[in-house]
Amino acid sequence: MRLCAWYLYGEKHRGYALNPVANFHLQNGSVLWRINWMADTSPRGIAAACGMMVNYRYFLEDTASNSAAYLGTKAIKASEQVLSLVSQFQQNSKL
Repeated sequence: MRLCAWYLYGEKHRGYALNPVANFHLQNGSVLWRINWMADTSPRGIAAACGMMVNYRYFLEDTASNSAAYLGTKAIKASEQVLSLVSQFQQNSKL
């Protein structure tokens, strides 16, 4: 879960999210909301994402500002759950 959070939040290509689905949602003003353990236990879900799924949440009143922040300064808006996982990853990582 921590590695997944880091991949979605911290791994970048030219400053934007490396994951194309994350990049799509963040460009449209979403918040990286929740990472769900074993949410997709299909063979494809296990092979592609170790069974994890991600929720992106759109707060309509914030989508324009979130999108502008992401496109302008490459700032990713994320929930406390995701930020906590990212922090745990950074504390324990040797990267």
